[in-house]
Amino acid sequence: MIIKSVNLDIVCGITSKLPENTLPEIAFAGKSNVGKSSLINALMNRKNYARTSQSPGKTQTINYYNINQELFFVDLPGYGYAKANEEVKAKWGKLIEDYLHQSKQIKLVMLLIDIRHKPSDNDCLMYRWICDHGYKPVIIATKSDKINRSQLNKQLQMIANELQVLPETIIIPFSALNKQGREDIYELLDMTLGKEA
Repeated sequence: MIIKSVNLDIVCGITSKLPENTLPEIAFAGKSNVGKSSLINALMNRKNYARTSQSPGKTQTINYYNINQELFFVDLPGYGYAKANEEVKAKWGKLIEDYLHQSKQIKLVMLLIDIRHKPSDNDCLMYRWICDHGYKPVIIATKSDKINRSQLNKQLQMIANELQVLPETIIIPFSALNKQGREDIYELLDMTLGKEA
């Protein structure tokens, strides 16, 4: 996949109606501060296009990034942000669920998990939620540069075990720092969209 153009086309808040897109959508889900914006920026070859923040819970909308006028990267709100009150958390959850339930163009859902830590209850819940909506999520194990290479397989296995992943689930280690995993994700996107690599 070669990124030629990027544009933030649509922003949906809690009260917004989801758009009826005709382009394929690649959705990105993950808890706050897992590196979602960093992954999207790395895939788009842009430094700070998707907003990154030191304070988790920044993305409170669904952001649709138009890629090459061919597809959308859809950035879902980060979940599990401890300082958000229960009412706000419930609204974010409904926003994500409405998207998974209503969008007719979702081709792939990527669930981001921090490779350094055991998946949280919210991560496990989100994994099951995505599966229950009929999708086979791809797990992106972020921040892989933060662990020793010798720990990689052990950490990936731990994530698979904790999430109780379905057979044949793809898990890709990724680092926004050194771009490990980016080419694997591009290949996956090309396959998903029916393009020759």
